[in-house]
Amino acid sequence: MTRRKLSEEEAALWRMVADRTTALHQRGTFDPDAYAPQPKAPIQDKPRPDFGKLAKTFPAKPEPRKTNVDLVPSLPERLQKAPVQMDQKTFGKLKRGKMKPEGRVDLHGMTLDRAHGVLTRFILTSHGSGKRLVLVITGKGKNRDEGGPIPVRHGVLRHQVPQWLSGPPLSAVVMQVAQAHVSHGGGGAYYVYLRRHR
Repeated sequence: MTRRKLSEEEAALWRMVADRTTALHQRGTFDPDAYAPQPKAPIQDKPRPDFGKLAKTFPAKPEPRKTNVDLVPSLPERLQKAPVQMDQKTFGKLKRGKMKPEGRVDLHGMTLDRAHGVLTRFILTSHGSGKRLVLVITGKGKNRDEGGPIPVRHGVLRHQVPQWLSGPPLSAVVMQVAQAHVSHGGGGAYYVYLRRHR
Protein backbone atom coordinates (compact mmCIF):
# COMPACT_ATOMS: atom_id res chain seq x y z
CA MET A 1 0.00 0.00 0.00
CA THR A 2 1.45 3.36 -0.96
CA ARG A 3 0.93 6.50 1.05
CA ARG A 4 -0.68 9.40 -0.65
CA LYS A 5 0.98 12.80 -0.45
CA LEU A 6 -0.54 15.56 1.66
CA SER A 7 -2.18 18.41 -0.13
CA GLU A 8 -0.96 21.97 0.49
CA GLU A 9 -3.83 22.63 2.91
CA GLU A 10 -3.17 19.41 4.87
CA ALA A 11 0.56 20.13 5.05
CA ALA A 12 -0.13 23.68 6.34
CA LEU A 13 -2.52 22.31 8.96
CA TRP A 14 0.06 19.71 10.06
CA ARG A 15 2.78 22.37 10.45
CA MET A 16 0.43 24.53 12.53
CA VAL A 17 -0.33 21.60 14.88
CA ALA A 18 3.32 20.59 15.12
CA ASP A 19 4.40 24.17 16.00
CA ARG A 20 1.98 24.33 18.94
CA THR A 21 2.98 20.99 20.51
CA THR A 22 5.83 20.33 22.90
CA ALA A 23 7.86 17.15 22.90
CA LEU A 24 7.55 14.71 25.79
CA HIS A 25 10.65 14.01 27.82
CA GLN A 26 12.06 10.69 26.76
CA ARG A 27 13.07 8.45 29.60
CA GLY A 28 15.51 6.54 27.54
CA THR A 29 15.68 4.67 24.35
CA PHE A 30 13.78 1.49 23.66
CA ASP A 31 15.73 -1.60 24.67
CA PRO A 32 14.36 -4.69 22.92
CA ASP A 33 16.39 -7.00 25.19
CA ALA A 34 14.38 -5.82 28.19
CA TYR A 35 11.27 -7.37 26.63
CA ALA A 36 12.86 -10.63 25.49
CA PRO A 37 11.67 -13.79 27.27
CA GLN A 38 13.86 -14.74 30.20
CA PRO A 39 15.27 -18.28 30.35
CA LYS A 40 13.42 -20.53 32.77
CA ALA A 41 15.14 -21.68 35.91
CA PRO A 42 15.93 -25.39 35.91
CA ILE A 43 13.32 -27.57 37.60
CA GLN A 44 14.57 -29.06 40.80
CA ASP A 45 13.38 -32.48 41.87
CA LYS A 46 11.16 -32.18 44.92
CA PRO A 47 10.99 -35.03 47.38
CA ARG A 48 7.86 -37.10 46.84
CA PRO A 49 5.41 -37.27 49.75
CA ASP A 50 5.03 -40.49 51.67
CA PHE A 51 1.49 -41.53 50.83
CA GLY A 52 1.49 -44.22 53.51
CA LYS A 53 1.82 -41.57 56.23
CA LEU A 54 -0.77 -39.33 54.55
CA ALA A 55 -3.31 -42.17 54.34
CA LYS A 56 -3.10 -42.69 58.12
CA THR A 57 -4.06 -39.06 58.76
CA PHE A 58 -7.39 -39.39 56.88
CA PRO A 59 -10.36 -41.36 58.24
CA ALA A 60 -10.75 -44.84 56.78
CA LYS A 61 -14.31 -44.25 55.53
CA PRO A 62 -15.85 -40.85 54.89
CA GLU A 63 -19.01 -39.98 56.77
CA PRO A 64 -22.13 -40.14 54.59
CA ARG A 65 -23.65 -36.77 53.80
CA LYS A 66 -26.93 -35.98 55.46
CA THR A 67 -29.40 -34.49 53.04
CA ASN A 68 -32.84 -33.06 53.64
CA VAL A 69 -34.13 -34.07 50.22
CA ASP A 70 -37.57 -35.63 50.41
CA LEU A 71 -38.32 -37.34 47.10
CA VAL A 72 -41.94 -37.44 46.01
CA PRO A 73 -43.18 -41.02 46.26
CA SER A 74 -44.53 -42.74 43.17
CA LEU A 75 -48.25 -42.65 42.44
CA PRO A 76 -48.97 -46.25 43.58
CA GLU A 77 -47.12 -45.56 46.86
CA ARG A 78 -49.16 -42.40 47.47
CA LEU A 79 -52.43 -44.25 46.82
CA GLN A 80 -51.40 -47.08 49.16
CA LYS A 81 -50.50 -44.63 51.94
CA ALA A 82 -53.70 -42.62 51.53
CA PRO A 83 -56.05 -43.07 54.50
CA VAL A 84 -58.88 -45.54 53.95
CA GLN A 85 -62.22 -43.69 54.05
CA MET A 86 -64.41 -46.72 53.45
CA ASP A 87 -65.11 -49.91 55.43
CA GLN A 88 -61.88 -51.93 55.88
CA LYS A 89 -63.51 -55.25 54.95
CA THR A 90 -64.98 -53.77 51.76
CA PHE A 91 -61.66 -52.09 50.97
CA GLY A 92 -59.87 -55.46 51.31
CA LYS A 93 -62.29 -57.05 48.84
CA LEU A 94 -61.82 -54.09 46.53
CA LYS A 95 -58.00 -54.41 46.54
CA ARG A 96 -58.20 -58.16 45.84
CA GLY A 97 -60.46 -57.55 42.82
CA LYS A 98 -63.43 -59.36 44.40
CA MET A 99 -65.87 -56.49 43.81
CA LYS A 100 -67.36 -55.97 40.37
CA PRO A 101 -67.44 -52.37 39.11
CA GLU A 102 -70.95 -51.12 38.29
CA GLY A 103 -69.72 -48.81 35.53
CA ARG A 104 -66.58 -48.02 33.60
CA VAL A 105 -65.12 -45.25 31.49
CA ASP A 106 -62.16 -45.56 29.14
CA LEU A 107 -60.04 -42.40 28.75
CA HIS A 108 -57.47 -43.98 26.39
CA GLY A 109 -56.16 -41.62 23.73
CA MET A 110 -58.05 -38.55 24.98
CA THR A 111 -56.47 -35.15 25.48
CA LEU A 112 -56.37 -33.80 29.02
CA ASP A 113 -59.19 -31.32 28.36
CA ARG A 114 -61.50 -33.91 26.84
CA ALA A 115 -60.66 -36.56 29.45
CA HIS A 116 -61.36 -34.15 32.31
CA GLY A 117 -64.84 -33.34 30.97
CA VAL A 118 -65.68 -37.00 30.26
CA LEU A 119 -64.48 -38.09 33.72
CA THR A 120 -66.42 -35.35 35.52
CA ARG A 121 -69.67 -36.19 33.70
CA PHE A 122 -69.20 -39.93 34.23
CA ILE A 123 -68.52 -39.67 37.99
CA LEU A 124 -71.37 -37.23 38.67
CA THR A 125 -73.82 -39.29 36.55
CA SER A 126 -72.74 -42.54 38.25
CA HIS A 127 -73.19 -40.99 41.68
CA GLY A 128 -76.59 -39.59 40.68
CA SER A 129 -77.78 -43.04 39.58
CA GLY A 130 -76.73 -44.60 42.90
CA LYS A 131 -73.64 -46.55 41.75
CA ARG A 132 -70.98 -47.19 44.40
CA LEU A 133 -67.99 -48.66 42.53
CA VAL A 134 -66.83 -47.55 39.08
CA LEU A 135 -63.70 -48.25 37.07
CA VAL A 136 -61.73 -45.47 35.38
CA ILE A 137 -59.32 -46.75 32.71
CA THR A 138 -56.45 -44.40 31.90
CA GLY A 139 -53.94 -46.76 30.35
CA LYS A 140 -50.33 -46.93 31.51
CA GLY A 141 -49.23 -44.23 29.07
CA LYS A 142 -46.45 -44.04 26.53
CA ASN A 143 -42.88 -43.23 27.40
CA ARG A 144 -42.28 -39.97 25.50
CA ASP A 145 -39.18 -38.84 27.37
CA GLU A 146 -36.46 -38.29 24.79
CA GLY A 147 -33.72 -37.69 27.35
CA GLY A 148 -33.90 -33.89 27.24
CA PRO A 149 -33.07 -31.57 30.13
CA ILE A 150 -36.70 -31.47 31.30
CA PRO A 151 -38.14 -34.91 32.04
CA VAL A 152 -41.50 -35.81 30.52
CA ARG A 153 -43.90 -37.66 32.80
CA HIS A 154 -44.76 -41.24 31.81
CA GLY A 155 -48.53 -41.63 31.56
CA VAL A 156 -49.99 -38.13 31.86
CA LEU A 157 -53.62 -39.25 32.30
CA ARG A 158 -52.62 -41.90 34.83
CA HIS A 159 -51.08 -39.18 37.03
CA GLN A 160 -53.73 -36.54 36.42
CA VAL A 161 -56.90 -38.56 37.13
CA PRO A 162 -56.29 -39.00 40.91
CA GLN A 163 -55.75 -35.23 41.21
CA TRP A 164 -59.02 -34.53 39.40
CA LEU A 165 -60.85 -37.01 41.64
CA SER A 166 -59.48 -35.35 44.79
CA GLY A 167 -60.48 -31.82 43.72
CA PRO A 168 -63.86 -30.13 43.39
CA PRO A 169 -66.50 -30.94 42.20
CA LEU A 170 -65.62 -34.65 42.28
CA SER A 171 -64.17 -34.72 45.81
CA ALA A 172 -67.70 -34.22 47.20
CA VAL A 173 -68.88 -37.57 45.75
CA VAL A 174 -65.66 -39.64 45.72
CA MET A 175 -64.91 -41.59 48.91
CA GLN A 176 -61.88 -43.66 47.88
CA VAL A 177 -59.51 -44.03 44.93
CA ALA A 178 -57.36 -47.14 44.60
CA GLN A 179 -55.27 -48.73 41.90
CA ALA A 180 -57.24 -51.46 40.16
CA HIS A 181 -56.55 -55.16 40.55
CA VAL A 182 -54.70 -56.86 37.68
CA SER A 183 -57.97 -58.48 36.58
CA HIS A 184 -59.44 -55.00 36.02
CA GLY A 185 -56.43 -53.26 34.42
CA GLY A 186 -53.79 -53.02 37.16
CA GLY A 187 -51.61 -49.90 36.94
CA GLY A 188 -53.60 -48.54 34.01
CA ALA A 189 -56.93 -48.25 35.84
CA TYR A 190 -58.44 -46.99 39.11
CA TYR A 191 -61.29 -48.10 41.30
CA VAL A 192 -63.38 -45.12 42.35
CA TYR A 193 -65.64 -45.82 45.33
CA LEU A 194 -68.44 -43.27 45.52
CA ARG A 195 -70.37 -41.96 48.52
CA ARG A 196 -73.99 -42.94 49.02
CA HIS A 197 -76.44 -40.83 47.06
CA ARG A 198 -78.68 -38.87 49.44
